[in-house]
Amino acid sequence: MTSLLPLVGVTADIRCIEGGPIHAARAQYLTALMACADLAPVIIPSSGDPQQLESVMACLDGLLLTGAVSNIHPSLYGGLETPAHAPFDPKRDQTSLPLIALALERGLPLLGICRGFQELNVCLGGSLHPALHDLPDHLDHRRCDSPDVDIQYSVQHDVYFTPGGFFATLADADSLKVNSLHFQGIDRLAAGLSIEAVAPDGVIEAVRVKEAKSFAVATQWHPEYHAENHVFSQKLFAAFGQAVRAFQQDRRKV
Repeated sequence: MTSLLPLVGVTADIRCIEGGPIHAARAQYLTALMACADLAPVIIPSSGDPQQLESVMACLDGLLLTGAVSNIHPSLYGGLETPAHAPFDPKRDQTSLPLIALALERGLPLLGICRGFQELNVCLGGSLHPALHDLPDHLDHRRCDSPDVDIQYSVQHDVYFTPGGFFATLADADSLKVNSLHFQGIDRLAAGLSIEAVAPDGVIEAVRVKEAKSFAVATQWHPEYHAENHVFSQKLFAAFGQAVRAFQQDRRKV
């Protein structure tokens, strides 16, 4: 009998398509999980219902926090709403932040990307800056203005790894060229996170949960995009997959 692949929950955005709301996740996240980590992804509806989330989490072996067009509402990190903070997805906020707390409590392996990176920081008590490009001596981290998705997700700048950290060890390198595209970013780093990589202007680009019971890291850039063709992305998703399989095995013993 073929063994069952571990299940990884994938957070979803709520988007309006053909006049109605759709719970959606970009295919690139699902493809990376299947092709580079040999995992079975399942999209988690952004219901914000605690009972639903508890039930879903009881079946999962890992959690992937995806990127999104929307931003976390500033009220969740002590900020005041301005046009620079928009657009918002309240149901995603009400879903992703509790999921992160549950995952960390249970030792569920977690990988955050882009908005997921920011969600992890906010969940643990950090804050965000709404417009990094408005800060002096900062790069413009926004995506390229092009209809070509490959250009949008093309390499933007280097990131520099913390010596001896998880990412430096995984990459066996001091730096990496990344496809980082965002206009918000970490302002106050949550006390429970350690910095794993920074951009040339000092913007935090990767973090790790200090006291995590399992794999718990996040990137501001997009390792999922064509992950199967990128050596570091393959390593990152493979490491996530290894942690997820270990969690699955331990869960089956209970």
